[in-house]
Amino acid sequence: MELAKVTSKGQITIPIDIRRKLGIKEGSKVLFIEDAGRIYIANSSMEALREAQEAFRGEAERVSLQSVEDVADMIKEMQ
Repeated sequence: MELAKVTSKGQITIPIDIRRKLGIKEGSKVLFIEDAGRIYIANSSMEALREAQEAFRGEAERVSLQSVEDVADMIKEMQ
């Protein structure tokens, strides 16, 4: 567990170990997620990628893509 102090402007410094685990660097944006009365912090880029992956789950099977070659062939057909 890590502890951070809130400034008079409502700012905190995210501890270095937490920044490393979340892949947060200078300029990164963070996301605060409320779930069942708890607040979680996440790297917004990683959360967007996770949501995109979830949205596409099962699509390869749906369109019968079984290999990298199938994907390359599909891209060639679209050009």
